Amino acid sequence: MELTLVQQIAVYALPVVFAITLHEASHGYVAKHFGDTTAYMLGRVSLNPLRHIDPVGTVLIPLISLFLGGILFGWAKPVPVNFNQLRNPKKDMLWVALAGPAANLAMALGWAVVMKLANLMPDSAISLPMSLMGMAGININAVLMVLNLLPLPPLDGGRIAVSLLPNRLAYGYARLEPYGMILLVVLLFSGMLGAILWPLIDATKAAILVLFGI
Repeated sequence: MELTLVQQIAVYALPVVFAITLHEASHGYVAKHFGDTTAYMLGRVSLNPLRHIDPVGTVLIPLISLFLGGILFGWAKPVPVNFNQLRNPKKDMLWVALAGPAANLAMALGWAVVMKLANLMPDSAISLPMSLMGMAGININAVLMVLNLLPLPPLDGGRIAVSLLPNRLAYGYARLEPYGMILLVVLLFSGMLGAILWPLIDATKAAILVLFGI
């Protein structure tokens, strides 16, 4: 079924807000668990989306990417983490970074349940929108999970790599962080980001759909 841009926005709005909000809040929650209360003290360990929304990254860029038909790309205000306050900074960084993609995986599975229930319901005024929103939730969370696992600082995958690398290599790799977002945008608009990520995103979505028999 072909949706208009307005219909796509209506279907994706709630899944996008949840995907970004819970992703960022998860980083703050796990950081607090391991000793860094920076995000907690700033009110960022919160399910209130207004605390995480970035007008450009959460609203404008996703709308542009949706309109252009590429990867639904965007970001929220980064949750501040002071890695020096973690009890074991290099080791704990792994869990703080993994928390966001793990939250997206959990949400993708949750939206798959929504879609499965919608498909089991008799046709009604809510079954089709519910099914479309479930698919949108799977899509956006699969994209955010795979994108954030890209081993490029400052993405979560880059910080996971820093945590796992030997100290000397980790220090050099972490110094790439100021240039990571520039490189990411270049990859996005050159089409290389999609070429790298789409096979992984499609495989993730396919695995979830098979798991739930959708």
